Amino acid sequence: MFERLEGKASDICQKWGVLLYDIDVINVKNGKVLCVYITKQGGITITDCSNVSKDINLLVEADSSLIDNLFNIEVSSPGIERTLKFKKHYNSSINEVLKIIYLANAKKVSLTGVLREVNSDFIVIESEDKLICIPFQNIKKARTFYQAPQKTKSGKKETVIKKSMEAKETE
Repeated sequence: MFERLEGKASDICQKWGVLLYDIDVINVKNGKVLCVYITKQGGITITDCSNVSKDINLLVEADSSLIDNLFNIEVSSPGIERTLKFKKHYNSSINEVLKIIYLANAKKVSLTGVLREVNSDFIVIESEDKLICIPFQNIKKARTFYQAPQKTKSGKKETVIKKSMEAKETE
């Protein structure tokens, strides 16, 4: 639906030194909101969002065929816990903790683990010292997962992946 807009938005993002992460549409009471998610190494700033938002608004004003008039436009970070939809999202999330729901033997399985590898047809998740290969076609939902560092007995902070890393069957 937004292929032309996505290409032009990507060019705008490149101009401002950020990457286009995703474009989404949210239905609200008075119309629709076009959500443009941007990212960059080290995180984005309010200035980054403002610059991209201004240019996208100018673009849409100049070419109303890109979206209809019922849209408001919001530009933001995809967040620390972000949805993974495309292979590029997985590639940029290697060594991060993921929560993923996928099909295995016709059952939904929920898993939390570290993304170790992304291949053309599957990903590899490390969970409880096991490597699990999950074909892209079996993934139903995936997002990055943030767990705040916890103090250890020695007083040092470290991130601990909870026991929930074991694969659990969901109903």
